[in-house]
Amino acid sequence: MDIRDLDNYHNMELLRFTTAGSVDDGKSTLIGRLLYDSKSIFEDQLEAVERTSKLKGFEHVDLALLTDGLKAEREQGITIDVAYRYFATPKRKFIIADTPGHIQYTRNMVTGASTANLALILVDARKGILEQTNRHSFIASLLQIPHIIVCINKMDLVDYSQEVFDRTVSEYKKLSSRLDVKDVHFIPISALKGDNVVDKSENMPWYQGSTLMYLLENIHISSDENHIDCRFPVQYVIRPQATEFHDFRGYAGRIASGVFKPGDMVKILPSGFTSRIKSILPLHALNITDTIDEAFSPMSVTMTLDTDVDISRGDMIVRENNNPTVSQDIDMMICWMSEKPMMANGKYAVKHTSKDARCIIKEIRYKVDINSLHRLENDKNIGMNDIARIQIRTTLPLFFDSYRKNRITGSIILIDEATNETVGAGMII
Repeated sequence: MDIRDLDNYHNMELLRFTTAGSVDDGKSTLIGRLLYDSKSIFEDQLEAVERTSKLKGFEHVDLALLTDGLKAEREQGITIDVAYRYFATPKRKFIIADTPGHIQYTRNMVTGASTANLALILVDARKGILEQTNRHSFIASLLQIPHIIVCINKMDLVDYSQEVFDRTVSEYKKLSSRLDVKDVHFIPISALKGDNVVDKSENMPWYQGSTLMYLLENIHISSDENHIDCRFPVQYVIRPQATEFHDFRGYAGRIASGVFKPGDMVKILPSGFTSRIKSILPLHALNITDTIDEAFSPMSVTMTLDTDVDISRGDMIVRENNNPTVSQDIDMMICWMSEKPMMANGKYAVKHTSKDARCIIKEIRYKVDINSLHRLENDKNIGMNDIARIQIRTTLPLFFDSYRKNRITGSIILIDEATNETVGAGMII
């Protein structure tokens, strides 16, 4: 590969997307089709899939085998764990999180979808909108995934009927009107035959929209980041203690949101002291003169300030007149991930950006029936895969925004101190 091609590859925009759908809707087949038709799989992988397909007695190549990595998945023909796949086209790089459709794997879906720019929701054209479609759409809405593509799959089994497609689109629009979903696209496809996945379908001349691959390559995601509220959680304080850098003190971390420039006045939380940004060094700077003119999410950088302020890991650098909420009482939606149920008044460790604290479950307000979207206010028993609204009180003040406004400063995880197991993923309201 030419060095210029390598530079272009590193500078290409990355789109993370997750897939969701009911069991047997064809998620793994669709991803296999995307990889196969965009020529993003190795020959030995394809040979292994062709060999397994013949052993199963299939006349066609079972592309679902490209993503079903667990033995139990291949045997049952279902997805159990989150499978990540990476591929690139000349326009973009992609990370796919193939998430399971079963209700008992809700926590896996939340994990796979938490960093996604886009959700692909598959609907079987023969069955229409099911309870699982409600559940996956609710989780996509809860996780504030900015873009949704509803792929109405298996159109070949309904004779590529426009009427079936229109009816399913109408049903889904009724559902999405009850959710916080902003940008929705609909595409009629056949993952098995390849219609409208990478190549335009000749079987559906009535559909004038784009193919799935065209939409994935061109959907606008650069404005999804929050470039207004400046948030820089400090992960590490760099003091080389070497003779040539005797006075160097840098604050390293990943920018959660906003744009920072040298010369900007900033405030340090929790102390409230103000200072001015002296310089910003990118992640791979070779010396302290390799500075940059601005830094924004999701860049990892080292900042230096023009005054000596006591800053340590867990502190946050923000713009002087644009502060996050600072509080010990936090109201949030949580997906419970542990086999041990949530304990009312239970104590847990908390991780929020780069800050560690402890908390107590102050109140369980209600559980959500994620199939009907109803609130169950009398059911306070929160078990694995349940989603609930709770309030916690932390031992230290946290600096946060609502999850809707900022997915990084608005997310939080709870940890069982005895086992170190992550027991809950929270979205701050």
